Amino acid sequence: MASRGGASRRVPENEAAITYVQCDGLAVMKIVKHCHEESYSNMEVAQGALLGLVVENRLEITNCFPFPKHDDTMDEEEYQLDMMRRLRRVNVDHFHVGWYQSADVGNFLSQSLLESQYHYQTSIEESVVVIYDTKKSARGFLTLKAYRLTPQAIAMYKERDYTPEALRNLKIGYESLFIEVPIVIRNSPLTNIMMSELSEMIPEEEGSKFLDLGTASVLEGQLRSLMERVDELNQEAIKFNRYQQLVVRQQQDKHRWLLKRAQENAARAAKDEAPLPEEDVNKLFKPHTVPPRLNPMIVAGQINTYSAHISQFCSQSLAKLYLTQALQNAKEAKQNN
Repeated sequence: MASRGGASRRVPENEAAITYVQCDGLAVMKIVKHCHEESYSNMEVAQGALLGLVVENRLEITNCFPFPKHDDTMDEEEYQLDMMRRLRRVNVDHFHVGWYQSADVGNFLSQSLLESQYHYQTSIEESVVVIYDTKKSARGFLTLKAYRLTPQAIAMYKERDYTPEALRNLKIGYESLFIEVPIVIRNSPLTNIMMSELSEMIPEEEGSKFLDLGTASVLEGQLRSLMERVDELNQEAIKFNRYQQLVVRQQQDKHRWLLKRAQENAARAAKDEAPLPEEDVNKLFKPHTVPPRLNPMIVAGQINTYSAHISQFCSQSLAKLYLTQALQNAKEAKQNN
């Protein structure tokens, strides 16, 4: 998991907020290479550190390096400090400005990611987390997004109170955990010239891949993931319903006990006897532990993400089907004539 603290620097409170992220093409290529290598080799989540600097209201990402794989003999913080020292010696930007992580079909929301970004953002004010989607990028759609925690999410993690009342007071839900920061990829003029020349060298028939109708496997994977998340959310709902039933039953028992004690004291008062000693009701009926609502909120966010991707994917597939049907009809009409 991403290191949480290492070489941090605090930014003054009056510094302008980050309005967009500018990422160099070299850093993007390093992120893409690392994420795809991890995805193809062992299917693990790829993570790494982002280096750069803040210029006015722009966060510039100029370099990056991957985190080491889980090894008990290696200290992650010491590794990052050593990497930044070596980069500084060769006159490369070495300020820590965030971290990156790979994702599967845009679904990156998790408790570990929230906690890591909280530690980053509280120690490095301008830090962002960059999410790279390996699956969508492999199909020809480069997906690179930058996120920051909202003030409500930071307050929630600072208080460490995930009860329904606390979340309701903060007015926080899965849709208000992160705020997306626009990201722009910057290349040098020479790189842009080279890319223009390469684009002219691509044969025209290569564009026919966009009409590929083999969508069943992708849709099946997304639906399976959606079903798993719905089952998990259902289990969380069962736990919370059980807690509410226990609370109602305890309130009824507490009410019966108070009524019985009042009747006994009334009977003792009629006999001119001293009332029974006062007892703390909360000691007799200990309140049940409220199940935390953070995990259900995260699962609900994952369900929302999968649903949005399935809806978008299906609409694109339907458009392709209608287009191919029109082409097929035109071809048949031409053959009949």
